[in-house]
Amino acid sequence: MGMATLGVLILWFGWFGFNAGSTTSMDDGNFARVAFVTNLAAASGALMSLLFYWVKFKYADLSITLNGALAGLVSITAGCYTMTPFGAMMVGAIGGIIVFFSVFILEKLKIDDAVGAVSVHGVGGAWGTIACAIPFFCRPGEEANLMTQLTGVGAVFIFVFPVSLILFLLLKKTIGVRVTEQEELEGLDVFEHGNAGYHLNL
Repeated sequence: MGMATLGVLILWFGWFGFNAGSTTSMDDGNFARVAFVTNLAAASGALMSLLFYWVKFKYADLSITLNGALAGLVSITAGCYTMTPFGAMMVGAIGGIIVFFSVFILEKLKIDDAVGAVSVHGVGGAWGTIACAIPFFCRPGEEANLMTQLTGVGAVFIFVFPVSLILFLLLKKTIGVRVTEQEELEGLDVFEHGNAGYHLNL
């Protein structure tokens, strides 16, 4: 979890360049403004996922908190140039809440997503795309068209879901997509790469 935390913090830092740099504009403080709303969304997402987990299970969980931060980052990406600071906090917070519920829904559906990538990037990305069309979150006159955003989300899903399903079914029937239970328990570093990833004296 220490490595996972470091990885998320590196991603968080890199997202400033990703979002603010993608605007290709440093005039009038735009770069700083985009970096600011990006940070607000990430912090809000982390906080809300932490709080929801704490309320439900009576203790804090680091992994869901990290995914909440990533969900906040993903959620703000589409609208990073048009969101107000308040809008960014709301979009990030809702992203953190959505990822909390999405992770458990996928688990109940027995969909194997060990690190919550579908919840963070798929569900969080869809939410952030749609949120661009909510005037309450955006600077005046800069909100997107709702039908355009919904069409974009739908088009991506209609392409990605069946193509991914077909590819994974083909892999499952041919070379397989799972390792053995022993390999899972002992770690893939040794079995797949012939080297130990971590040298721990426990």
